[in-house]
Order: sequence, then structure tokens, then C-alpha cells
Amino acid sequence: MKYFASLMMVFGIGVAGLFLWIVSMATKSQQFYGAYISIVTIGLMIISVLLIFEKWKIRAVKIVSIAFFVIAGITVGSYEGYQYYLRSLEIVSTQDVDLKAYQPFSEDTKAVTLDEDSTFQIEGNLPRLDGATALYPVYSAFAQAVYPDKEYHESNSEVISSQTSGAFHNLIDGAVDIAFLAEPSEEQYEQAEKQNMELSLTSIGREAFVFFVHHNNPVESLTVEEIQAIYAGEITNWKDVGGNDEEIQAFQRPEGSGSQSALIRFMDEKPLMDPPADEIVTGMAGIIRETSNYRNQRNAIGYSFRYFLQEMVENGDIKHVAVNDVAPTKENIQNNSYPVVAEFYAITAGSDNPNVPLFIEWIRSPQGQSLVDQTGYVPLP
Repeated sequence: MKYFASLMMVFGIGVAGLFLWIVSMATKSQQFYGAYISIVTIGLMIISVLLIFEKWKIRAVKIVSIAFFVIAGITVGSYEGYQYYLRSLEIVSTQDVDLKAYQPFSEDTKAVTLDEDSTFQIEGNLPRLDGATALYPVYSAFAQAVYPDKEYHESNSEVISSQTSGAFHNLIDGAVDIAFLAEPSEEQYEQAEKQNMELSLTSIGREAFVFFVHHNNPVESLTVEEIQAIYAGEITNWKDVGGNDEEIQAFQRPEGSGSQSALIRFMDEKPLMDPPADEIVTGMAGIIRETSNYRNQRNAIGYSFRYFLQEMVENGDIKHVAVNDVAPTKENIQNNSYPVVAEFYAITAGSDNPNVPLFIEWIRSPQGQSLVDQTGYVPLP
């Protein structure tokens, strides 16, 4: 009877362990939990058999079994605690920004306003607006100046933000009339061409493309050539650029994001190295490599746009790196001394809304450019 009971117990634990192992293979923690679940499952099988055969009466067996449970608990607790710590370091993410704070006409909105009535107003047939997270504050301010006063809930109104890739898809699918974005990537241009969409880009402001490191990193400035070499994988240690003897973790953003497209243009046809990635096993789909999120570790370097970092994320644990000894300040963008400046655009793809060209014309007018300036971006020269 005990043999049958032990057989059934081992079988049950084995099935449960196999199920949990399969589930763990679909998570980012599959490398840890794959081994952990296997070891714990085998341990539980052995302990259950010893329990059925009343071997727990042996002092050594009892001590080893209790130690096994304690070590298993400490191991998973330590791992999850460390993962929580790493997640707390991830600072450059759209999840760090509550865009509701910038919704037009909402109470206590952070969207800036004109000091006078707008010279252009739209009462009906409102152009549908979408765009990058970092640009939502400025085109929300445009809408607040020109559109009628009503609720613009982000998910179902004429003023939304689907991030760069989502906004671009909405544009070429005809779901929105204007997308406020950095210049599209080559892949996005090809997507538009495949759908017979002719993109029209109208520059509406300028912004610095910035690189940042942990605030304790001693490196204060890098040259354009040094940054290109870092992201090409040619410079791999901070000591080679005046820093500590540490490997450089040069994180990248997903393909199609505005900042990744800006990095590719910054590289000036110099090939990018493969980015740090998480390898995720997703069942029958096999291994998928996903670009790792930026984590503010002491040896990391990342990049974004100046306004997003300074005004929307506001994290004191990073610092901007000067490029060619020039800091990415608003003044240095205006006087063209900062070497990495990108324009941002109002992009259309054949919208037949007659208010669209009039609206874009107003955005480039002194009033529209005043809102660009007040928001924190750099207006057109």
C-alpha cells in the first residue's frame, strides 16, 4: 500500500512540477525558474516518499528536509527581491509618465496655454491627433488652444497618444489625420510605401537627442565618435573614455521607436551592435529576443530626448553626458552648438480633412511656436 501511495504521490508532484515548468518557460524568468522548479520538484518527491515510509522519525532526515524548505524559500525570496530592485531602476519608460496630467482642458492640466485667444479655431471636423509619448504635452497644448472645450479622454477622443509605433500605424491606416513624431525609420517609410501612402513631414520644432548615465559615473562628456564606437561595439569599457574599469552596458530601444530611429541616424551608417536582450521562451514559438529595458546601473548608458527626461521623467539618478563638451541645454540647441539635434514633425498621409493644412500652418505660426517654446521644446528658428 505504501509503495502505491508513494508512486501516486511522486506522479502527482511530477505532473504539477512539469506544468509549472512549462508555464515558467513563457516568462522572462525562465532561466531561473526552469532550474528552480526542477530541483524543488525532485526534492518534494524524495521528501514525500520519506514521509510515507515514516523516515521523518530519523533526526538527520528531518533536519535535511527542513533545511531544504528553508533554502528553497530563501532562494526564491532573494531572486524576486532582486528582480523587484532591478525593476525599480528602470526609469526610461512610457510607464513612468501619466499622460492624463497633460490632457487638454482637464482640471489642473500641465498642458501650457496661450496668453491670448488663438487666432485660429476649429469647431467641427476636428483633425484626429496621435503621436509619441514625449510629444503629447505639446500637441495637447495645440488642441487646447484651437479645439472646442470638452473632454478628450486619451483612448477614445480626437487627441490620443499611442506611442511612436502605434501612432505611425494609426496614421498609415487612416485612423488619425496627424501624427506628431520624430522622423520615421527606414522600415516605417517602407511600410507607408507598401500601403501606397505618401508621407508629408512638416517640421514644427527641434529637440536634443541626449545620452545619459548613472549620476555616479565619472564620465562627463563623450565625443560623437566615441558614442558611435560604443554603440558599434568597438569601445566596450568605460576606462577607454575616461571612466572606471567597467564593461559598458549600451542599451537600445525597440525597433521603430522614435529614439531608436534617432540613434540609427546618429550612427551615420555605422552598423549598430546587437543590443543587450532578454531571451524569452514562449512555448511552440521558440526563443524570442527582446531588447532589454534600460536599467540605471552604474555601467549603463542610454538615450532619449531631452524634454522627456528632464520634464516628464524627472529622475535624479541619471545625468546627461555632454557631447563634444557641449551640454544638451535649450540654449545650446537654439544656438546650434549642441551637435545632436533632431527636428520633430507633424506628419500626414493623405488626409482629406480640410482643417489639417490650416491647423499645421497655425502650429508653425508665432502662436503655435510659442506653445512649443512654453512646453519646453525649441521652436523653429
